[in-house]
Amino acid sequence: NASSEDLKQGSFGIEWEGLRVRGNGELSLSPHPEIFGNKLSNPYITTDFSESQIEIITPAFDTIDEAFSFFSFMSDLVNSSLDDDEFLWFQSLPCILPDSSEIPIAKYKGRELAEESMEYRKGLAKKYGLRKQLISGIHFNFSFKDELLEKLYDNLDISEIESHENSRMSFKEFKNRLYLKISRNYIRYVWLIIYLTGCSVAAHDTFTPECTKLMENSDNRGSVYSERGPSFRNASCGYKNLVHLYPNYHSVEEFARDVQSFIDEGHLSQAKELYTQIRLKPKDPRDVLLSLKEDGIQYVEIRTLDINPFYKCGLIKRDMEFLHLFLIYCLIAEESDYENWQEEAIYNEEMTAEAAYDFNMKLIKDGEKISLEEWGLSILDEIDDMCRTLGIGSRSLIDSMRQRIVDPSLTYGKGLIRLIKEEGYINSQIKLSQVNKVTSKYLLENTGMLEDERFKEYVPIALQGAKK
Repeated sequence: NASSEDLKQGSFGIEWEGLRVRGNGELSLSPHPEIFGNKLSNPYITTDFSESQIEIITPAFDTIDEAFSFFSFMSDLVNSSLDDDEFLWFQSLPCILPDSSEIPIAKYKGRELAEESMEYRKGLAKKYGLRKQLISGIHFNFSFKDELLEKLYDNLDISEIESHENSRMSFKEFKNRLYLKISRNYIRYVWLIIYLTGCSVAAHDTFTPECTKLMENSDNRGSVYSERGPSFRNASCGYKNLVHLYPNYHSVEEFARDVQSFIDEGHLSQAKELYTQIRLKPKDPRDVLLSLKEDGIQYVEIRTLDINPFYKCGLIKRDMEFLHLFLIYCLIAEESDYENWQEEAIYNEEMTAEAAYDFNMKLIKDGEKISLEEWGLSILDEIDDMCRTLGIGSRSLIDSMRQRIVDPSLTYGKGLIRLIKEEGYINSQIKLSQVNKVTSKYLLENTGMLEDERFKEYVPIALQGAKK
């Protein structure tokens, strides 16, 4: 049987994208720093859509501790390697932006992939607008260890399994079903993660009017902010497909068929243009749908987290630990058979993102109105029960999430609103960027991290463009 140790392990990875900014809060228009070498061959530090948008990628690790330590170190390395007047922007919504024509799309050299990457990005810019491309966030990659899944598979009661051929379900099919169930429940309950971790409440006037018009307050310094909701990155004006698309998550075959039809109908240029809160990840990213069908789902990618400006690497480990428990809960939780669950999930996601701090706001659960507090606390109670039964998680972690629901002033979004009222949006965030950079430099120079056995071997690869 699966032990609590089995459940604590898995495969964990982090991808963090963020803008490079100048000390005055404007987007840095300089090329990707040379010290990081070729973006296509550096596995840890590259660019996302824009030349000004750095992406930090960790390998997969067996524990959250290892993944987070590596990510935190890489973030220190990046921050310390930037020019004196250049900083990482610890916000999911952009800094002060130039005219659209000046926003640099990432340039790639060498390999046939380079041309393809640039063409894909140009297509996105045309379709969604250049400013939206600069929205940044954190992706959390997760899978269970195969050893754990094999134990669960071996313990399956054949009579409980409906299989196509009335014979024992294959291990691949079992894994697919497990990740599909996690995905369905994650989509249903993602509003809770948006509430607990959201931290994108403001935007500079140079951002897209579609978003700034939703924010009801001015900081009188060229930016607007909202006191109604925690995450405008996840709001209706965030980075989403132009129309809501609802693929079938019942089986990999049905999912792949639906995504292919979205491509055929012209909604998507390719499978990776489907923007969902959770992604099913294939073995071979070159042909996503074929690989999902042939090799099965390898892991899931969670795309909900906003950058958190209150921590030096834009992410706090406690939130990752909670997300891990939440994904286990998504596997175990019973599912409702409510038919329009995906439409309802999108409604709850956007209402939470834009209006969770409005006391009268109601979510919809299986067609019935319910308050965020009532539903959120009941989910946390179920997660708490699950953790006690399985011997995982900590009481204090779940209690801290409960407190964020009962007292919204404890959320990151509310903390950011207080800061903006005192100091203005751009001004307060540049100060945080400067403090984070000083902290990163101090840690690298004074704690022996560059010689740390856990990280030493990665430094020459990450800083492959450093002058010898």
